[in-house]
Amino acid sequence: MCPDCQRQAAVGVQCVDCVAEASRGARPVRTVLGGRRREGRPVVTLTIIGLCVVSFVLQQVVPGWTIRWLFSPLAGLVEPWRFVTAAFLHSPGGVVHLAVNMLALWMIGPYLEQALGRARFVTLYLMSALGGSVAVVLLADALDAWNVGVLGASGAIFGLFGAVLVVMRRLGGDVRGILVVIGLNVVVGFVVSGISWPAHLGGLFTGLALGAAYAYAPAERRRQVAVVAPLVVAGVLVTAAWLAYSAVGLA
Repeated sequence: MCPDCQRQAAVGVQCVDCVAEASRGARPVRTVLGGRRREGRPVVTLTIIGLCVVSFVLQQVVPGWTIRWLFSPLAGLVEPWRFVTAAFLHSPGGVVHLAVNMLALWMIGPYLEQALGRARFVTLYLMSALGGSVAVVLLADALDAWNVGVLGASGAIFGLFGAVLVVMRRLGGDVRGILVVIGLNVVVGFVVSGISWPAHLGGLFTGLALGAAYAYAPAERRRQVAVVAPLVVAGVLVTAAWLAYSAVGLA
């Protein structure tokens, strides 16, 4: 065995083939909530950040990119994928909107990705984005906002805030800090113009619901809950949006 193929073991060294064989036979280490504990970078969080950054660049260089993917209640009725794609866009007029959201995502994303696992984390993000857009539809008539465009990852990130609150509570952590963060951001949404507070609240409540399902699922039912809970949440959100459209004769 050449020096490059040697791998340090508790006693002596092993060859790369022995290490690979041992790795295949070892059971993956799980977190308290059933997520697979992985070493290295938070791949899903970095991927979402990368998609948002790339999309922001495309907003600057591709004419019509923002209009093509942003969400409004009327546009979403015709092109339903906009309910989610808007979460990967940001205000094209400046980088602050993008930077603030990506900083928030980087601060809480890796924690949730590790605790829940990659599949449940990405589902949580997408469902929270959907929940934010559905809330915009539900309040569109009251706010006269049927044709008002909405974009940004804030709704999805508020969903992560909600899930962090539930997960930390489930694990016995101190939740006062995240409660302050949520409270301050909710207030900002109401007092600063140009912020879609319905999307924030919709994402928050979606994240709370789905996060609770993940966090409190019995250990022996986690796989089933990971499939059923998002389907139930999606069903509730789609039904709520359809009822809102029907109430004004659009569906």
